[in-house]
Amino acid sequence: MKKIIFLSHCILNTASKVVLYNQREIDAEEALRLKFVSTALNNGIQIVQLPCPEFTLYGSRRWGHVSNQFDNPFFRQHSRKILEPFIQQLKEYLSNDSFQVLGIVGIDGSPSCGVDYTCEADWYGSFEGRQGLQETLDSARLVNRKGIFMDVLTEMLKEEHLDGKVIVRSLYAEEPDKCLDLVR
Repeated sequence: MKKIIFLSHCILNTASKVVLYNQREIDAEEALRLKFVSTALNNGIQIVQLPCPEFTLYGSRRWGHVSNQFDNPFFRQHSRKILEPFIQQLKEYLSNDSFQVLGIVGIDGSPSCGVDYTCEADWYGSFEGRQGLQETLDSARLVNRKGIFMDVLTEMLKEEHLDGKVIVRSLYAEEPDKCLDLVR
């Protein structure tokens, strides 16, 4: 039986991420990412890379966003559109006894792919001439809810009656071994 896992895009392609400037944060993410991917590959697990809704809408030169900015009908519709082929793949793998779907892995803190936590704030408008810009930026906080892409994915899993058949976990959860256990 072949084991398969679906991963948020940036787990395999960090070039799709918003540019980070905190080297300690980059190093910690990279160490966990490499450990997870190498464990999966060493255990013969097949990897399906989900698309990145932020990259496919805004490209590589985008600013960082918060989930509030993505919580709109346009971003949700785009997420549905790019997830549809992956839902079909998931259904096919689940219908065949030759495969075992281990789960879907997201990225906590992401405004799109957060599973347990996402980043939110009341960001909008132009930065030019804005009073209190630093206070606005500092207002970003982690909250206990899904990012918008993962929220749409969860809705689609429920619609297809797959929600009880697929585990959705986060790679950067407070307990990284929970996610690593999926691929061990």
